[in-house]
Amino acid sequence: MEAPSERTKLKRGSTRARYEREAILAILDEALFCNVAVDVGGHPAIIPTAFAILGDQLYVHGSTANRIFRAMRDGSECCVSVTLLDALVLARSAFHHSVNYRSVVIYGRAREVDDEVEKRAAFDALIEHVMPGRSAEVRAPNREEYLRTLVLAIPVDEASAKVRTGPPVEEEADYALDVWAGELPLRVVAEAPVADPQTKREVPAYVLARYEGLS
Repeated sequence: MEAPSERTKLKRGSTRARYEREAILAILDEALFCNVAVDVGGHPAIIPTAFAILGDQLYVHGSTANRIFRAMRDGSECCVSVTLLDALVLARSAFHHSVNYRSVVIYGRAREVDDEVEKRAAFDALIEHVMPGRSAEVRAPNREEYLRTLVLAIPVDEASAKVRTGPPVEEEADYALDVWAGELPLRVVAEAPVADPQTKREVPAYVLARYEGLS
């Protein structure tokens, strides 16, 4: 993964490129959703979806009736993208406004997961990625739910990351302008858990831990 392919090698802003496996996996570990793009019937289609990483595979799941997932299952090449927005970057000129971000792009072909053990592991990983500790508590999918759900694995082999950090990059003459410039940091935060009206239990410790970790 550390040697970029022709498709993953950054042409513009190449100094922001990251090809190391650790850098790519760290971004994927923090992100909760990805966008999957694929050609469907001769035109592009894209879907946002939850995902999980197990080893060197990225797993997504959806309805067996979903046209995008069916196209991937049938061999259409796909592109997966993830972006974490870290800050608004405010420059002295309109032209140099930007954002700080961490992003990953993956190219590849998906493989349908039909092995029972791998499929169950993928289901658990998808839940754990969003809410660590929950898969051990909830009801596992039944047979009908398994059959109605298509699980796909995409190798995280042809991938690259792009990262921007720091203050605005200005034209030298613009530093003399009397305009405030800098960064407005952004982050995902969680609000206090809201119980389902029919639940009879207290908020589990793992939910509280996730809440505190995102607060």
